Amino acid sequence: MRQCIALILSFLLVHTGFAQSLITPFEHSKEVASATYFECIDYYKKLDAAYAAIKVLTMDSTDAGYPLHLIIYSKDGQFTPAEWRKHGKLVMMINNGIHPGEPDGIDASMMLMRDIASGKIIAPDNVVLAVIPVYNIGGCLNRSSTSRVNQNGPLSYGFRGNAQNLDLNRDFIKMDSKNAKAFEKIFQWLSPDIFIDNHVSDGADYQHTMTLLTTQHNKLGGAIGDYLHDYFEPSVFKSMAEKNWPLCPYVNFEDSDPDKGWEAFYDPPRYSSGYAALFQTMAFVPETHMLKPFANRVNSTYALMQSMMEQASIQAKDIIEKRKASIEAVKKQESFALGWSSDTTAFDYIQFMGYEAATKISEVTGFPRLYYDHSKPFTRNVKFFNRFVPQNIVQKPKAYIIPQGWYEVINRLKLNGVVMKRLPRDSSIMVQVYHIDSYKSLARPYEKHHKNYDIRLSTNRSAILFLKGDYIMFTGQSADRFMVETLEPLGDDSFFSWNFFDAVLGQKEGFSGYSFEDIAAQYLKTNPDLKNKLEQRRVSDTAFAKSANAQLNFVFQNSPYFEPLLVNVNQERNCIVFAKIS
Repeated sequence: MRQCIALILSFLLVHTGFAQSLITPFEHSKEVASATYFECIDYYKKLDAAYAAIKVLTMDSTDAGYPLHLIIYSKDGQFTPAEWRKHGKLVMMINNGIHPGEPDGIDASMMLMRDIASGKIIAPDNVVLAVIPVYNIGGCLNRSSTSRVNQNGPLSYGFRGNAQNLDLNRDFIKMDSKNAKAFEKIFQWLSPDIFIDNHVSDGADYQHTMTLLTTQHNKLGGAIGDYLHDYFEPSVFKSMAEKNWPLCPYVNFEDSDPDKGWEAFYDPPRYSSGYAALFQTMAFVPETHMLKPFANRVNSTYALMQSMMEQASIQAKDIIEKRKASIEAVKKQESFALGWSSDTTAFDYIQFMGYEAATKISEVTGFPRLYYDHSKPFTRNVKFFNRFVPQNIVQKPKAYIIPQGWYEVINRLKLNGVVMKRLPRDSSIMVQVYHIDSYKSLARPYEKHHKNYDIRLSTNRSAILFLKGDYIMFTGQSADRFMVETLEPLGDDSFFSWNFFDAVLGQKEGFSGYSFEDIAAQYLKTNPDLKNKLEQRRVSDTAFAKSANAQLNFVFQNSPYFEPLLVNVNQERNCIVFAKIS
């Protein structure tokens, strides 16, 4: 009898100790502290050891020298995408700590994964959860309690910049960081149906603890875009209301006047949700409110992920079918929008729970200052402009060709699943080439780049010599949208706009005026059309007519002496270095 009692007590002690080891730092601190990077990874390793449905994978390295980890929950213990697809499972990917000063998702995900693995909450059979516990590891290791002055807790947290001081939520196309390259390998491997990137917002004050930035449904497009807008997103809002966490769309109004309404946030591909949309993935950026207590923010993030998981399970078949149909449609799609703008004539009414804004005299400056009066809360319907129209429509070519020397671009295309072949021999191919007629660049660097904008183009059809080993990418593949939006120069986040092709903008050879005079005179004698163009330009442009150097340069630029025929660039300067077969 004593032995039985001893065994029972021993079991209870072991079980109690085990249970205590799975209490998160957030819970242990009475909901005021956030887990450090090392605490977080150690915690997931304990879950892996405790539950067959949890697996910790070590992925590629980051700028901080530590690897990204991927935590997978799969109820039947299958941990490969091929098995999930075979059994009709929906994949939901969650990214945490892209801005480690906004750690709500880090702590909420730790509890959620434990609770579904332990059976505390209903674990879906048909949904796989894949969690990046901390994406910006360098920023997470750079901890303080002061870098987010407007935020209410936790006790300490990480920093927005990564180990290169990059904002990783601007890096999904340019991929300057190892983090982004590791992320995109994970994303392409998972091919998630739903993507969640947890954040904390700055901006106006209001009653909502949680707001939701949803990738714009027109921009996502296809059957999956319609389904997102008409079915999935409304079901999540309803579920959160039932959990007493009323949602509203990400707050984006100006002048402290919500009665004017606001536009849905425009998320080009540099952002996580805009990147995910390139692959027909429904994407969400939860934004808890910075001034709410840390405990409330974490618990509302937990509730939102739980709601999305629950609704994903209910709607899994429809979501998978709609996304598959959209992927197939992109392969056949002939025209693509390179930008989007809000349709200010169309809007819905949404319920917004805010506070009245007012002004008072600042104790610091002596000038009027804005404040939100918490004694005057309100709930009213406001306009939400969530219809976007396409801009800069381009036709998809049959193929793109890019010389092997542009390996920085080629590697980024490969990382994102673009299928390409290498030319077996030197080949002269009739192609369409873009000429950069004019452009501007940012005066100050933006995330390591002096981004190009206000780009003006013209096109040229030429027989261009390509070399053995250059790459040809035929369209009609699932990565078509990624190809078009990154390779077309006018794309919001094209590789040209991010300076990857800037080398073509520099002239490599010039002329000495006194020496070129005789050559130019002889060339004009044998090319009367060019001589006529020169004379017409003198008549129409008085400044040009008064400049001997401008006139010599005009002849030079319109002669075969200007620049040699490069691998795939015609004899004009400022040509984009890839070509299209229409």
